[in-house]
Amino acid sequence: MAEELRILQKVFDMMQYGYQALQQFPKSEKFALVTDIKHSMDILLKRCIEAQKKYYKKTTLQDMDVEIATLKAYLRLSFTLGFLPLKKYEVWSGMVVEIGKMLGGWLKSVNNQHST
Repeated sequence: MAEELRILQKVFDMMQYGYQALQQFPKSEKFALVTDIKHSMDILLKRCIEAQKKYYKKTTLQDMDVEIATLKAYLRLSFTLGFLPLKKYEVWSGMVVEIGKMLGGWLKSVNNQHST
């Protein structure tokens, strides 16, 4: 349970950083890429909360893994297009990678519970 709370806190921290970074995107992207990234972060948060509340977590955790990959792709695109400076890209994507690693551990523990 402590691991689940830690990952939720990491998602909150990442979102807080992300929302600040998104304020610097050009106005032309406010209703395009910015909206897509915010939506992806929102889904990630929702899946994290769902996984904590559900008894059978595997599918939700897999959905969360897909959302992490989606968010990574959006961040890479933002950096490539020049909307996200290198330092912010490194910090933000590093946070997402860390969440992904924690999720991997959570998935492994869920798989071990169901295989015993």
